[in-house]
Amino acid sequence: MTKSVASNVKSRMSALTSAVILSSSAFTMTALSTHTQASPNITGGVWFNYQYQQNNEAHQNSWGMIDSEALVIYADGNVTDTPWSYSAETRFGPGAFTDADNNSTGGQYALHKAWVGYQFDDGPQVLIGKSEVPFAWKTYNFWPGDMFLAGYGDQMDVGVKVSQTLGRVHYDAALYLADDWSTSTDTMDDNGHWGSTTTYRKMQTLVGNLSYALNDYVQVGVSAQSGGLQELISGTGEVSGDHSAAALYYTASYDGFWGKVSAITTERNLPEEYLDATIENTRYAAELGYSTGNWSFYTDLTYAEPGTEGNDSKTIRAFAPGLSYKYGPGWMYLEYLTQDGYFDRDGQALEGDFDALYATIDFYF
Repeated sequence: MTKSVASNVKSRMSALTSAVILSSSAFTMTALSTHTQASPNITGGVWFNYQYQQNNEAHQNSWGMIDSEALVIYADGNVTDTPWSYSAETRFGPGAFTDADNNSTGGQYALHKAWVGYQFDDGPQVLIGKSEVPFAWKTYNFWPGDMFLAGYGDQMDVGVKVSQTLGRVHYDAALYLADDWSTSTDTMDDNGHWGSTTTYRKMQTLVGNLSYALNDYVQVGVSAQSGGLQELISGTGEVSGDHSAAALYYTASYDGFWGKVSAITTERNLPEEYLDATIENTRYAAELGYSTGNWSFYTDLTYAEPGTEGNDSKTIRAFAPGLSYKYGPGWMYLEYLTQDGYFDRDGQALEGDFDALYATIDFYF
């Protein structure tokens, strides 16, 4: 790293730190009473990953690569004797799962989530900020588990979410202004599936989720979302496209075993300033797992059937078995991914082979 680049990075990090401190101070002074105190839980973590891509000649010559290193800072807490709570996660490093060309910081660091919550007495909880999109179920480990959930898996969007459990019924309702801060199109984790800073972004999205517990072990549910796509080409920011998706899902767990299945239909009418096209596909996902002691064994399987006019791709498949071990300060993961297709930034299902072995270790403090 050159001296000028290092100086620039140091200046940007210093500015970011100062902004976070000032913003936190302002929030504390204005939102909280002087007679209450927060009970914060500030923790951190580190992870890094070994990967070996089967058809990558460079990986064959080097015996793979150790990368995706990241430092993660968590802040969670409740304000004593009040209904307020908060949660935030900030990541730094190449393993932050963020794209510097499309995120809000322009670097390999960003806020994965940040919300303030209010719990009504005998009522719903309301979250304001960047929170998890309540759409179907989430995988045990988002990567490589998400695979063809692409754009509908581990999503964190910015807006307002209301959640409540009433007996056997649970519901979520949310309005997300955008899928990330500012004009970023990089939600982190499950990213690279909603346009780019030079094409379009997802926004003004309504999301609903409803699930019912048949008994103590089985749940069935339905999720739906619909919103706009804002073009980022002309400079006027017209919301000239739209998107929608619906999911039916089933989850079960018993004595260490768990299973999840879902069927998802998606449609995306791209902004005409970018591309006059309608992208459609149907996706199927399943996860099976078993946990005993410090060990967990799991496998994810996803299929996708392209429905876009002019897309000649056939049904694509992805399979990812894995295991994890809680060794003390964190977890170790060993996973394998094989797939014969992928999803691009427009949500288009395309053919393409990829095989890789992943070994990950993390620890928390």
